[in-house]
Amino acid sequence: MTGFMITDRYGNEVPPPRRAAADTSYAGASMTARELASWQVLPTSADAELLPELGTLVARSRDLARNNGIAAGGIQSILDNVVGTGLRLSATPDYRALGRDKAWADAWSEVVEAKWRAWAETTNCDAARTLNFAGLTMQVFRGGLLNGEGLALPLWLPSRDRTYATCLQVVEADRLSNPLGQQDTATLRGGIELDRYGAPLAYHVRNSHPGDLLSWTPDLYQWTRVPAFTYWGRRQAIHIHDRERTGQNRGKPLLSAVLPQFKMLDTYSGAELKAAIVNAMIAAFVKSSMPAEAIAGLFGSPDKYLDARAGHSVRLQGGAVLPLFPGDEVQPFAPARPATAFDAFTKSVLRHIAAGLNIPYELLLKDFSQTNYSSARAALLEAWRFFNGRRQWLATYWASPVYELWLEEAVNLGEVEAPDFYQNRYAYSRCRWIGAGKGWVDPVKEAQAAELRMKIGVSTLEDECAEQGKDWREVAEQRASEAKFLRQHGLPLPWEQAGPAVPANASANDQQTGEEP
Repeated sequence: MTGFMITDRYGNEVPPPRRAAADTSYAGASMTARELASWQVLPTSADAELLPELGTLVARSRDLARNNGIAAGGIQSILDNVVGTGLRLSATPDYRALGRDKAWADAWSEVVEAKWRAWAETTNCDAARTLNFAGLTMQVFRGGLLNGEGLALPLWLPSRDRTYATCLQVVEADRLSNPLGQQDTATLRGGIELDRYGAPLAYHVRNSHPGDLLSWTPDLYQWTRVPAFTYWGRRQAIHIHDRERTGQNRGKPLLSAVLPQFKMLDTYSGAELKAAIVNAMIAAFVKSSMPAEAIAGLFGSPDKYLDARAGHSVRLQGGAVLPLFPGDEVQPFAPARPATAFDAFTKSVLRHIAAGLNIPYELLLKDFSQTNYSSARAALLEAWRFFNGRRQWLATYWASPVYELWLEEAVNLGEVEAPDFYQNRYAYSRCRWIGAGKGWVDPVKEAQAAELRMKIGVSTLEDECAEQGKDWREVAEQRASEAKFLRQHGLPLPWEQAGPAVPANASANDQQTGEEP
């Protein structure tokens, strides 16, 4: 006999223990446990799970953002911290790959950034001419939060009053759908045409919004097929969403996981508020202990008694003396609403919701009254990791592709020098995006920490300025301009008064003038 053998203390062979038929290796997979028996879930693909229910999730998320103040505030907090006033371009061409040096890269970047601002800071970048690039970015990211995805179509609209023909049309993701309600197939999923590897070939965009109740046009039943790229590689559609699983072709709204909690908390809070309002309208009860026989003896009949009470008007006010009918007794009304556990219960649910949104409870409620400095800083640092990740995601899949589209046209117009652009597209279009600063909880401590990081060489002026939403070149140029102006008027430099502004090995003359050696 081979294999492992179990024996008792007398050396007799004992059959191995058998697992009960109903048991499973993992407790979480049990089908007989009372608390798990009704939990029956099928292992389906990402699209099979999401696409049939996407419309419902999106509609409910929008309704919640419209009508629930906490949901609207949470979405706005994420928008303010990720996008803020917009993303600023910092061009960083890969000069090594291009066979150039750092000096060329700095000079090239300054020219490109100036020309980019002339396009991005005006409404010329918007096909509708209503938003600048910051506004378009906010709209796309808001769509990513509420709809689960953002969609924009780069258009080519030459015009005499526009330097560049490139512009963007933001499209509601609801319009991305299969033509005429076709069933999803292996090569057509949620309006996206796919190749055998799952790469998008084209996007089918409905010519008008399916839920536009204010107008009806024949375009409602017409679709436009938009190829993903031109034959030379220019993007014709920018579709951004989180791919949580392989094979997922559409995005999921941020509020999806907490929709039930949000809705039930909203209903519960509304019921408590209504009950409190009704209770607040009742000041006291008047109770009569007089028997019916006594009432009949005084008033002749119960009907005359009721008529007399109906005409008896008493107003409750400060210092009032209340005339009562015989046998009447005033009993104060003690409302039981809101419930004593209302505050603790709602806070518990809101903490669950905040965790589902990946932001701290204090930031969701805008309430730091019960938080000390250390806890607030720890919460904000955790939130900042999430915001930085979202900002990098937005920059990678939205801002950088838009910059590449604009740069391609600028190169073809001869406004930007970029030899062999199409062979070195990535090297030329490499860039960083600077967002809004994260702010300071304790400005003095954090400024000292920034100074120390730069002194020991683990950070640079570019890093510290970017953390506060600023461009280091602009800061340096502004400081130089201010220093020149102050010296011309015989005024001291503020940063020299705060501490030594020159290295320790500077000459005495340099230290007196405050100039760098």
